[in-house]
Amino acid sequence: MAPSVMIDKHGPVWPLGNIVVASPGTPVSIMSLVDSTFRDAPENPVGGSTVSGGAVTGAEYTNRAQQIQFQGYKFPGGTGPAVVNTGLVYILKKGGTGTVNRSDPGAVLWVLAPGQTWSLGSAALNRNVFNLYEFFIDADNANDAAQVTAIIQ
Repeated sequence: MAPSVMIDKHGPVWPLGNIVVASPGTPVSIMSLVDSTFRDAPENPVGGSTVSGGAVTGAEYTNRAQQIQFQGYKFPGGTGPAVVNTGLVYILKKGGTGTVNRSDPGAVLWVLAPGQTWSLGSAALNRNVFNLYEFFIDADNANDAAQVTAIIQ
């Protein structure tokens, strides 16, 4: 049986899934399982799911998270039980002019050890929220992953 993909983005808890790095040095978006085309990313034009001029337009509002949780586990073969990663997983923020992968310390927010959990949290009451499309993971080993959950405000 294939793993679930939770498209209900209204939260308050939104599992983004087990994000697997197939090729070390090639970052993977934490939104890759729930919006692989980046349709609802804030840089895309708004207007629903219609096609306009050959391009798909995004939703009126991009989902924002009050917290993003990362766990250093993978699911071999795509299903459980979960096992700890072989090596390190890097939590990255998109932007800048560097390589924006595990070799770019200017883009690395956190280095996640095998089995470790890390939460990226912000202030409550909409003071600071995170654009989920800005975060990626990379890894030292192929098929290492992060289990990612967004807490929607």
